[in-house]
Amino acid sequence: MHIFLVVLILLASILLIGVVLLQNPKGGSGLTGGMASMGTVQNLGVRRTGDFLSKTTAVLAGVVMVLCFVVQFTLPSRQASIDTRESILQKELPSAPAPAGNAVPQPAPEKTAE
Repeated sequence: MHIFLVVLILLASILLIGVVLLQNPKGGSGLTGGMASMGTVQNLGVRRTGDFLSKTTAVLAGVVMVLCFVVQFTLPSRQASIDTRESILQKELPSAPAPAGNAVPQPAPEKTAE
């Protein structure tokens, strides 16, 4: 579920970038000038295209914000993964001979009667 929501956020973000780039800037004709050749501006009109892009921008921004909030609740539990992992310090190390310089006397192994 978490990965699905993250993919939705990515798709909505990419769409939001595209819609923002298509909007008409205040100083000139921007990328919507190229849409006239595709017939979009003729069908919707320049004013209606701008309104549509503005509303789409607001909706996509809201979708991204809400999905980012919801995805926090779908994160896998970190406590469960911490409990299942074992620390290196908790693992039992195989007994290795002590270095010669720090030799610690070890009790002799007990001999069993054969």
